[in-house]
Amino acid sequence: MDSTGQNNLKRNKSEKKLLRKQIKARNTLMRHEGIECVSHTTQNLVVANGGLGNGVNRHQLLRLVEECGLVEALLMPPNKPYSIVKYGSTEEAKKAYDTLNGKEITLEDSNQNVTLYVNFVEKVHWEDIIPISLPPGLMMIEELVSPEEEQKMLESIDWTENEVIQNAQKSLKHRRVKHFGYEFRYDNNNVDKDKPLPGGLPEICSTLLEKCLKQGYIKHKPDQLTINQYEPGQGIPPHIDTHSAFEDEIISLSLGAGIVMDFKHPDGRTVAVMLPERSLLVMTGESRYLWTHGITPRKFDIVHASERQKVGSVTPDVGDLTLNRRGTRTSFTFRKVRRSPCNCTYPSVCDSQQGCQREEAPSFHDSETEASKLEEEYVHKVYEEIATHFSSTRHSPWPKIVEFLRTLPKGSIVADVGCGNGKYLGINKDLYMERRLAAVRELARLLRPGGKALIYIWAMEQEYNKQKSKYLKEKRASKGKEEEINTDVAWGLFCDQMHDNGSQDSACSDRVLNDSKDKGGNAKEVIHSKLPVHTNRTSFHSQDVLVPWHLKGGTNKKGECVKALQLPAGSKELQEFSRVFHRYYHVFCEGELEAACKTLDCIRIQKSYYDQGNWCVVLEKQ
Repeated sequence: MDSTGQNNLKRNKSEKKLLRKQIKARNTLMRHEGIECVSHTTQNLVVANGGLGNGVNRHQLLRLVEECGLVEALLMPPNKPYSIVKYGSTEEAKKAYDTLNGKEITLEDSNQNVTLYVNFVEKVHWEDIIPISLPPGLMMIEELVSPEEEQKMLESIDWTENEVIQNAQKSLKHRRVKHFGYEFRYDNNNVDKDKPLPGGLPEICSTLLEKCLKQGYIKHKPDQLTINQYEPGQGIPPHIDTHSAFEDEIISLSLGAGIVMDFKHPDGRTVAVMLPERSLLVMTGESRYLWTHGITPRKFDIVHASERQKVGSVTPDVGDLTLNRRGTRTSFTFRKVRRSPCNCTYPSVCDSQQGCQREEAPSFHDSETEASKLEEEYVHKVYEEIATHFSSTRHSPWPKIVEFLRTLPKGSIVADVGCGNGKYLGINKDLYMERRLAAVRELARLLRPGGKALIYIWAMEQEYNKQKSKYLKEKRASKGKEEEINTDVAWGLFCDQMHDNGSQDSACSDRVLNDSKDKGGNAKEVIHSKLPVHTNRTSFHSQDVLVPWHLKGGTNKKGECVKALQLPAGSKELQEFSRVFHRYYHVFCEGELEAACKTLDCIRIQKSYYDQGNWCVVLEKQ
């Protein structure tokens, strides 16, 4: 074969490889995102591997696509590995299709290479998104200090006497920290009020605090200061500063670099807030006492690309999002140590009031009626809505359940019974166990003599024998390997290993869609419930809780495909697409399940054990 033939053969192989990758991209987009690609030419292209989730920033991609023609819109959904480009004409879109398909680019922010795969899509509708409100009581002040003042404050820190963070989580131990006034303890978010540190607050902070008092940003002069220095990739676990430790106002000055801080309400609402360099964050009232705040450990933040909004909440506007590489940030956080118990209006999360407040929840006037309503609202209705999505996440058999089934005689009839009942709520503790016994008794009734039942119950103890359950581990595991960009929902669109975190995780893509005030589902009503809302993939702090389920985009309750990017923002359909549901659960403490079963004479416990965050028993009917 001559050189011309060899070149043609290589070209054919290369073209076939590109076509395979392109088809794989098309299928993956349809399966994971509900985006249907078309074979005919349109003005719109979906650029796979060209998204914020891959580390491609808006400015780099926009320059690239503008080389092919007039770009009317560039949509970059948060944390997704694709973008949508709308051209002024089909001719320009065709040119981009031919030019960009299979094109390898080097990311400006990380020097990593990615290959773009392009497909046509039909017309995509979008509208301006209403800005997300800041948590009540939260205030941002831009440019509180000048660049010269910033430099002086940074130079005043003596890091040669770097303090070790005692009793801190592992993620905090490599962070530089200095304490003034009182030492802030990271293990309990508190201070030892009887052990003030010598020297008080640094003199260089006096002018800053006087300015805050004069402008009315704070009412009390702080007496405690913590200085933290964060390198890119470091973060802060979500937390609420202990009520009994500090007064209402907590302020934090960001120096050296800006960052995005995440706020979360107990009902599941989240707000991402941009803290620019030299800005002051003021937390009072609800934002200080009720909302958790934290910083996700990652090297890039998703922020607005335009200059019009560089501070405040980050709105999920797909037409104005880009990546911002984090720099080294130094925070000056000021607090006023509290000398009397906290009497805030949020007793459910207040440590000062939890010990002395009257036990209210759950206590109903008509327990049977109210419990039935609760069951209908948080069990029946929820699972009717999420059944298709819920079922799609339940596909891997648990080894110990498989082991149990294989011990049954050939021809055995198996009943797979799902239990989730709230009727015992609102009734006294003696009556609780009667309700649970009724459920076990009904299971026993289904069995013939010698028949067996395997019961799995979600455990209160998600960390047992110094081992974390799979439920807790999966929050960490879902992030995959250590990457330059930490995207909670980044799935390897064109890698062999796929990630699908659409079940119980509070995924970033769901989070930004769910930031609207009216999410649909039962998220609004949960505010009025007396039950606490559990934070997914964390330890339980109450036995009776409501657990959020983020309905993954792409399927509705009928199993039909939903195309998120084709839904107008603010529309009823988009609200349906981004719904959050709350499911009632009672989690069992160690020994609780066995105690219930042992009171029944008709059954005996063959075996009991703990399996991946569940208490389990094998029963045999006598």
